[in-house]
Amino acid sequence: MTPEEFQTTYTQLVSEWENECVEFKEAGNEFDTDKIGRYVSALANEANLRTFGNAWLVFGVRNKTRKPVGTDYREDSFRLQGLKQQIHQGTRPAHGLRRIHEGLIDGKRILLFEIPASPRGTPVSWKGHYYARSGESLGPLDLTKLDQIRAQSPAEDWSAGICPTATLGDLDLDALDRARQQFALRYPNQTIPSDDFAFLDRAKLTISGRITRTALLLLGTEESAHHLLPSIGEITWKLEGEERSYQHFGPPFLLTTSLIF
Repeated sequence: MTPEEFQTTYTQLVSEWENECVEFKEAGNEFDTDKIGRYVSALANEANLRTFGNAWLVFGVRNKTRKPVGTDYREDSFRLQGLKQQIHQGTRPAHGLRRIHEGLIDGKRILLFEIPASPRGTPVSWKGHYYARSGESLGPLDLTKLDQIRAQSPAEDWSAGICPTATLGDLDLDALDRARQQFALRYPNQTIPSDDFAFLDRAKLTISGRITRTALLLLGTEESAHHLLPSIGEITWKLEGEERSYQHFGPPFLLTTSLIF
């Protein structure tokens, strides 16, 4: 993480993140490793419940004021990175710290512990106990949250994921018209809503008006594919043999599949 990326991430954590998925600690020269393990369990489970990819434990920041005060915690790089193995050994399933980022904010040393969300369907425990957050408090993972995580299907449906930066303007109008036509043929007895979002919700291409990856792949303009990064929204036609050729096709696949054919 570059100094610029560190500054950006820190600013976002201070100003934007939910309390349950980020914890700020002043953390002087020493900090109880057992308590870090409990925070890893709690933050990983909370990130899972909020469908975040990760949560954060931040050292060197005063919690109530979010003011950077700096930390002397494990200034030796070898000892600092050794914390990963200690946390990995105490969590079940084996979990831990994805990365430990070290940087300066206002001349003060700050540590950002990046904690991946717990796996779908499997809460993370620390030394046999499950933890969670409730506002600013750290405590046991209650039965409601425990059941909610365990009820999750093991595999995530990537195509159903929301693209938060995508809008209706990212959809191709010709593809949207074709979708309406095909929906009418498939469900001749249903009335098709005139409102685009109402139609897309009914066709299960959006979720409560939010654009999904499926909507972008099938109906998105070619330029809208950047919303799918780091995944690549592309189909490639290849000719192998004595003669070789290829051609890439992007969204909207509802139309470009006909071109491929």
